[in-house]
Amino acid sequence: MICALLLLATPALAQEPAAPPDRPLADAGQEARAQRIFEVVRCVVCQHESVADSPAGIAGDMRRLIREEIAGGATDQAIKDDLVRRYGDYVLFTPPMRTGTWLLWFGPALLVLAGGAALIAFLRRRPAATAPLSPDEERRLADLLQSETVRPDPDASAPHDGR
Repeated sequence: MICALLLLATPALAQEPAAPPDRPLADAGQEARAQRIFEVVRCVVCQHESVADSPAGIAGDMRRLIREEIAGGATDQAIKDDLVRRYGDYVLFTPPMRTGTWLLWFGPALLVLAGGAALIAFLRRRPAATAPLSPDEERRLADLLQSETVRPDPDASAPHDGR
C-alpha cells in the first residue's frame, strides 16, 4: 500500500517548484518600466504568455533579472539585448528584423500567397473538352441502346439486398 501511494505521489514531486513571490521595485517609475518590459518578453517555457502572465519559475527568474537590471541603471534596450543574448530572438514577442528572423516576419505572408496561388491555379484548371459525337457515332449509339437489352453485372448487388 505504501509503494502504491509513493507511485501516485511521484508526479507531484516531479513538478516545478513554485516561483518565489515577486518583489516590486521601490521606485514606482522603475516598476512601471519593468512592467512594460514584462509585457513584451515571452516566457521561454510557456511560449504563448508574457513573463508578466506566466506562473512558470523561469518567468519569475526573468522578472527578477529585469528588475535587477533596471535597479542597476540599464536601459530598456540593453535589458532586451541581454535577454536575446541569453534566450535568442524568440524571447521577444516582436523579434528584430534581420536575416535569421525573416521567416518569422514573412513566413505567414508567404504561406497566404502560396495558398492563394494554389487556389487560383486549381480554380482556373478546366476539364479537358471532349469532342462531340459525329452523326454516324450518334446513330450507332442510338441503335445499340434500342437493340440491346441491359445485361446485369454479375458483381453488382441490389441496393437493398440485406447484406
